[in-house]
Amino acid sequence: MNVHQITQQYTEYFPGDLSGNTMQRQTPKVLFALTKTAGFDHPELIVLNQKLSLEIGLGDYSEKDLNFLVGNDLPTDMKTYATAYAGHQFGNWAGQLGDGRAIFAGEIENSRGQTTELQWKGAGATPYSRFADGRAVLRSSVREYLMSEAMHHLGVPTTRALSLAFTGEDVVRDIMYNGNPRPEKGAVVLRTAESFLRFGHFELLSAQKETENLKKLADFTIERYFPEITSAGTQKYKDLYRNICSRTASMIVEWYRVGFVHGVMNTDNMSVLGLTIDYGPFSMLDEFDLNFTPNTTDLPGRRYAFGKQAQISQWNLWQLANALFPLINDEKFLEETLQAYNDEFWQKHDRMMADKLGLDEVLAEDEDFFIGVQTLMQDLQLDYTLFFHRLENHLHGDAEILADEISYLPASTENQGKINVFLKEYRKRLAKNSISLAESIALMQKTNPKFTLRNYLLFECIEDLIHGQREKFDKLLDALEHPYEERYPEFSVKRPQKYENVAGCSMLSCSS
Repeated sequence: MNVHQITQQYTEYFPGDLSGNTMQRQTPKVLFALTKTAGFDHPELIVLNQKLSLEIGLGDYSEKDLNFLVGNDLPTDMKTYATAYAGHQFGNWAGQLGDGRAIFAGEIENSRGQTTELQWKGAGATPYSRFADGRAVLRSSVREYLMSEAMHHLGVPTTRALSLAFTGEDVVRDIMYNGNPRPEKGAVVLRTAESFLRFGHFELLSAQKETENLKKLADFTIERYFPEITSAGTQKYKDLYRNICSRTASMIVEWYRVGFVHGVMNTDNMSVLGLTIDYGPFSMLDEFDLNFTPNTTDLPGRRYAFGKQAQISQWNLWQLANALFPLINDEKFLEETLQAYNDEFWQKHDRMMADKLGLDEVLAEDEDFFIGVQTLMQDLQLDYTLFFHRLENHLHGDAEILADEISYLPASTENQGKINVFLKEYRKRLAKNSISLAESIALMQKTNPKFTLRNYLLFECIEDLIHGQREKFDKLLDALEHPYEERYPEFSVKRPQKYENVAGCSMLSCSS
């Protein structure tokens, strides 16, 4: 691997704490702190994303590269670091946060001039670890590796994963925060993104009234990640904010398209590039439920429930607007942009729903039709992925849609009747299309995944890996790389009843 081509431009551009001291503390007036990785004596590679390694410019893997993948024996000129940021957590200002389990290697440039940041997760403590050890357990690391890659192949903007490895250490965690800590296998993920910059990076500088550094960070962000912005002065910061809003709207619509629930949409977990970032207590929907949250910490308020994700993303953008206000200084513009965000989201959302249903355009009456579809799914507890999969098959003429195959409610003739009534209304709506039935089906095929990475599948996979068995892991890797194909019919079923209310299958904590 071309490790020696990794550069640390962030550390050259901004003020930082160069002491290397990992004691947890406040680091005012700096944007990063140099931080050494812990090092592990007996690492073991679980998986390397060879295609991604070649794509970003790291090249082919050899056994000696394992040390780099876990942060061991790094080149002496490599400045590893953690960045400082702040954020609102569950709606409350949390002050300085920062990369508590993430350590940056820097960035690499490929042959096309594209740069990618590389970041270890679980490789040791940083000044921002908040009294934690900076380690990660296998459980959360497998979830992040597989889910970030699943989202990429689904076509959802996301960070990605380059490698996953055992550290050879045990890490003690209280999985449900209920006073029952236990040792778990430790692991490290090396993850990548064009940038890991978050709303929280800007919030921290604004809260500390570091206006010059705030301006410097905004200029850095525009120059490197928003080449479409060519304006100057205050206008370029307005254009930056407008672009972030638009990218965020697109990302949230994609979450709704595939049935993804983030679980912890704090402002420090929001990417300024509109990437899905920080895979913690996430879940793909099984039964459709707008009130579903996979995060035990989010109970009972369900702030980050599936159906609230658009609303929360707008609230988070309000906080970013407040952070950028010293550079924009135009309250009316920010209010209008946030309203435009709401309008853009719903326009993109309705277009997405039309695609899922094979409709070539959104008609005036479709708002009520879409609400009716969601009401049906909610009332009958229909499996979100299976419903659209079966609907596509039904249009093919391949099969009836049987309630007991896709509903989590007990079988009943009444429920089947409701589905049959919907299908009649659906056929009437399809008749208004100006495209053929075959074209409608093709639209659905590229919009609705056949496979999504459900929590119970991850649970089974992790249990197997703990016991040295990787068959399911490899099968899931293949399935998630081809989500619009049905390669494994055994995955195209409802969540088994035995996994209801099992920790790690339906509800999770942030413990990792």
